[in-house]
Amino acid sequence: MALADGSEEIESVTPIDLLKRAGADLVIASPAGGTVHLAHGLKIASEISFDELEEESFAMIILPGGLPGAYNLRDSLPLDRILRKHMAKGLPVAAICASPAFVLAHKGLIKGYKATCYPGCDEGYFDVQWQYGQKVVVDRNLITANGPGSAYQFALEIIKTVFSPELRQRLSQDTMFE
Repeated sequence: MALADGSEEIESVTPIDLLKRAGADLVIASPAGGTVHLAHGLKIASEISFDELEEESFAMIILPGGLPGAYNLRDSLPLDRILRKHMAKGLPVAAICASPAFVLAHKGLIKGYKATCYPGCDEGYFDVQWQYGQKVVVDRNLITANGPGSAYQFALEIIKTVFSPELRQRLSQDTMFE
């Protein structure tokens, strides 16, 4: 989970919570490590900085949205290198809200992909096949969601991808989502 100052709380905490319930070995990373100040005042401890992760390999990279969080993720050179290597290997990336556009599309990493994002963030990014009105879109190794209200469905799709459809269904039922 990549976090930066200004990341959206719901889009950060919901996947963290559900991934922990799924038994994921989740690493929370940020540009400098240490405490991350989210968009609405919540503070989360980051375990490691992006610089320390450069040579690591992960099953998935997750990018929450929020502003200025998405800009702070976009502007991190170490995260840029990690994302480029990860995408080049065809490994999964999940991004929600502003991050599909302001991080991934901005970097040219999702040309030709189907994706969704927070309404209006897609402006100017014409090389992505934006799926308007869709809460969550999966295309190849990319999972995108449109905003905070889709965070639960987004997190369950991540669990389905990283673990299994069965675990996704069990967690959905156990938490009374479906």
